[in-house]
Formats: sequence, C-alpha cells, structure tokens
Amino acid sequence: MGMDAVYLHHIETCVPEHAFSQILLCEQMQHWAKTERERRYIRGIYPASGIETRHFVVSDDGTEPSGIYCRDGMMAPPTVPGTEARNAVYVEASKQMAVDVARRVFEGCEAMDAADVTHVIVVSCTGFYNPGPDYYIAQALDLSPGVERYCLGFMGCHAALPALKMATQFCRADPDAVVLVVCVELCSLHLQFDGRPDSLVANALFSDGAVAAIVSARTPVDGQCAYRLDGFASALVAEGEKVMAWAIGDRGFRLTLSSYVPKIIGANIRSLLIPVLASWDLGISDVSLWAVHPGGKTILDRIEEELNLHPEQLLVSRNILQHHGNMSSATVLFVLQELLNSGASGPVCTLAFGPGLTVEMGHLHLVSGDG
Repeated sequence: MGMDAVYLHHIETCVPEHAFSQILLCEQMQHWAKTERERRYIRGIYPASGIETRHFVVSDDGTEPSGIYCRDGMMAPPTVPGTEARNAVYVEASKQMAVDVARRVFEGCEAMDAADVTHVIVVSCTGFYNPGPDYYIAQALDLSPGVERYCLGFMGCHAALPALKMATQFCRADPDAVVLVVCVELCSLHLQFDGRPDSLVANALFSDGAVAAIVSARTPVDGQCAYRLDGFASALVAEGEKVMAWAIGDRGFRLTLSSYVPKIIGANIRSLLIPVLASWDLGISDVSLWAVHPGGKTILDRIEEELNLHPEQLLVSRNILQHHGNMSSATVLFVLQELLNSGASGPVCTLAFGPGLTVEMGHLHLVSGDG
C-alpha cells in the first residue's frame, strides 16, 4: 500500500471480575419481577439470547447483600438507585478499567510504547465525569503533556467504528501520529425494573467491558498481524429513529430497544451494504471475514440470512455474544481482537448498529507484518 496506509496494530480487552451465568441472571430477574407476565417474558428471552455468561462491575448476584441493586438477598425486591449513585460507580470503575486496558495494550505491542502516543480517543455512553478516563489514562501512562484527548460520548453501540475512522484521519493528516482508542462501557449500571419490554430485553443482553486499540501509519513489524484500515461508511435508516434510543432518566439511563430492530436491520442491510462494498471494489462474496457487532442473537441471524453468509463467518461474533453479552461500543473490538488472533488474513467487513437507527460499516484488511 501507499504512504496513506493506516493500521490497527494491537487490541487488548478486559472485563470486570464479577461473572454471572445467564441461567442465574434469569432466575434473579424472575425473583425481582413484579408480575407473572414479566416472569414469563423473562423465561422466554434469556434462554433464547445466545448468551451464557456476562460480566458486571456490580456484584449483585442475589446470594449476598452487596452491590447497588440488591441488599437483602435474592428474594427481596431490588433497590432502584438514582442516576447520581449509578454514575458514582461508573466514575471509579471506568477509571480503573480504562487505565488497566490502556497499559496492557502497549505491553502487547512490539512496535510502539506509550511515549509514542499523540492522540487519545475515549468512547463511552454509560457515564460521565470530567476530567474523564482520557485524563487518567494520560496521567497513569505518563503521556506527553501535549497529547490530544477526545471523547466520543453517548453515541451507543456503533461508536467504536467512528472512533477508528477518526484515528485513521489523524494518522493520514500526520503520518507520525499514534492514536490510542479506548472504549469503556458499564451497561450493568443502568438496569431498569419498570417492567417495560424494552427494559426486560436490555437487562437480558447488556454487560460490561473495556478495550484498547493502537492505530498508526507505521508498517507492522515482521510477524505481527494487523488490520489495514481501508475505508469507513455511515448510513441512517430513518424508519428506525424510534426503535433504538438512549436517554438519561432520574434513575439511570433508559434504553428504547424495540423488537423491530432486527427486522429493520435485516430489511435494509443488503441495500445499504452492497453500494458501499462496490465503492471499495468488493462484493459480498469477496469478503470472507466478518466482524459484526453482536447486538443480539436475532440481529446476527438476520444478517446471516440477508447476506447469505455461511454460519462460520459469524462464529466469532456469536462467540463474543455467548461469553460476554452486548458490551455496547466495546463489543465489535472484542470481535476484531479474536479475528486478529486467529491467524486469518484477507478483507474484513465490520458492521455496527446504534441509535438513529445508525449503521456503521468498515473495510479492513487483515495482514501479517511481513506481507
């Protein structure tokens, strides 16, 4: 490639220490449900979610009086903390996780170290504070006082791809730039117990995680795999404006997540994606590797069906969903990390979805450092 080639060199991920099986969470939520109708709904969605395990910064597992929701055991109704109390947990936990994953991404990258960083981009939609995670990353890693810091806040599950696009633009404008991208999402802090179907579905899907990635125009070192970041595109599906939304309430953030989301994505993804792929001189059959944000099992099912993909092409996305749930913006980078470590090579199409309804698309090429 020419001088404008930009690479995603390394990815590291982390999750909180508290891991819960989906079976246990299903039982817990049934105990906390107010009506038998809610309990039936919960019994239907949890086993069908494609999720086995999720990680939370909160320790509420119903077996001991701890955490911000349950203080009197499994059978007691949950406490419903206010937004300030939830955000206070976000401040401490996100600070720790962001710094930890940022440190570790440089431990695993031979080509660069923290002293090379020129830009920091932090992505999060699950809390707010200032100075934020970007500041504490800069302090803990002893980054240059002149490092540029940016926050992509409150965008939603698709935000990692705009962050990678922004990092790519920085590197094309300045070939010496080294950009640290960090996504940290603590969705468990916004569990809602209002009985709305949207809340019941969100409680069954979302979880916590953080990820860090290094982007630069430096050529990958011999033997080290990397993604060449070849192109990005965005699209809006206007009919999806009201089916996925994220708002701040007095008792945490409130998610609107209609059951129509997979149908709308499925009905539109082919017509949106084909012209974008064509602009990259690709067709669907030219892409063997797919990194799709696993917003839910049904979304992956519709993508697979509408694009006529082989089941193994979405296996990595399904594995991340199975073992971690939906970690909002961090999730697609978990998928990209697993692909990066798989030894595969070739063109990669990455997709993510968020409020609006927004569809983000990326063209990456998985390469080895000697090729």
